[in-house]
Amino acid sequence: MQEQINELPQKASEKLQENKKFFTRLKRKAPKNLDYIMQELHEQEFNQTDCLECANCCKTTGPLFTNADIERISKHFRMKPQKFIESFLKVDEDNDYVLQQVPCSFLGSDNYCSIYDVRPKACREFPHTDRKKFQQISQLTLKNIAICPAAYNIVEAMKKRIPLR
Repeated sequence: MQEQINELPQKASEKLQENKKFFTRLKRKAPKNLDYIMQELHEQEFNQTDCLECANCCKTTGPLFTNADIERISKHFRMKPQKFIESFLKVDEDNDYVLQQVPCSFLGSDNYCSIYDVRPKACREFPHTDRKKFQQISQLTLKNIAICPAAYNIVEAMKKRIPLR
């Protein structure tokens, strides 16, 4: 798995122009059943992919924390939201709350998340490949395929399944 993760940024870079063209066409001419197709491809991929073997998303990027996330997680730790923010988060250039550092403070050496049951919405939904109106998040998907082997595989399967010429 580690070799696959190490190769991923290069593979994603090599496919970048092809993927950009595909997503541009997809925005113009998305099939009516795109959400259904994406749900199916997502489920197929995650039936064979174990995130615990990888955890590259947790090691290399951090999620955005919504106010609801902050409330839920700080309650889990029995601390005030402001104390949670001071301890773990910072405000980024887009004025969003993000982790102070990566890898994620809540990621264990075994790739398990210590706050899994209360994790941020962005973590629960990552890599967002089963999201409704998938064609609207093409820029996010282009970033995620360089981080997540499953997202890379889903996009490759998607290009075979949805021929856009």
